Amino acid sequence: MLLFIVSRESSKRFEYLARVFAKEETVQVILDRRVTERRARQTSGDGSQRRRGNRRSRPHLDRELQTLGWALIR
Repeated sequence: MLLFIVSRESSKRFEYLARVFAKEETVQVILDRRVTERRARQTSGDGSQRRRGNRRSRPHLDRELQTLGWALIR
């Protein structure tokens, strides 16, 4: 299974990839749903509720989305 994640700012690229891979059962094209980091919006008085790290963090994917407008996950 291949997963293309396309930046929200790249709607034309999303439409193109979705059209090209529409009949491919092993390829999925989605828009990046993230708007902002939740933890960046939340404020905690003493910080005791904060997680030490984001277990779903994939910095290389974030960089690809920012620089290329898309990322590929295999």
